[in-house]
Amino acid sequence: MQIWMTLILAVQMLSALAMIGLVLIQHGKGADMGASFGSGASGSLFGASGSANFLSRSTAACATVFFVCTLALAYLGSNPGARAGNSGGSVLDRPAAAASAAPVDTIPGAAPGAIPAPAAAASGASAAPAAPAPAASGAIPK
Repeated sequence: MQIWMTLILAVQMLSALAMIGLVLIQHGKGADMGASFGSGASGSLFGASGSANFLSRSTAACATVFFVCTLALAYLGSNPGARAGNSGGSVLDRPAAAASAAPVDTIPGAAPGAIPAPAAAASGASAAPAAPAPAASGAIPK
């Protein structure tokens, strides 16, 4: 099932890139507006309304492929059987075996759940960071 998701994702990415390229190279409808006032090159204000050229049809085909791939990825991602190692239940339904295990870094002889002391405090050294020395120029730090 993973191979299908990878294949569909690759097709979706290629169609998205093709659609971006096709949209960027198309000639906008507003570009003919100056030609319609005076030169008479256009039949109406924004050009012929019913004509669709190769670029606009290709963009529509890429958009259709993109949306179909998106729907297929959404279906495969929401299908519980599509994910490997999933038993079909939610995370909340799984037993909490990891939560009942003993912590790894406990001190021998200490109470369970006790917070171990830092190594610096156990050796007698100060755990607090040293305060910065005052400035030699007499200026008060901000």
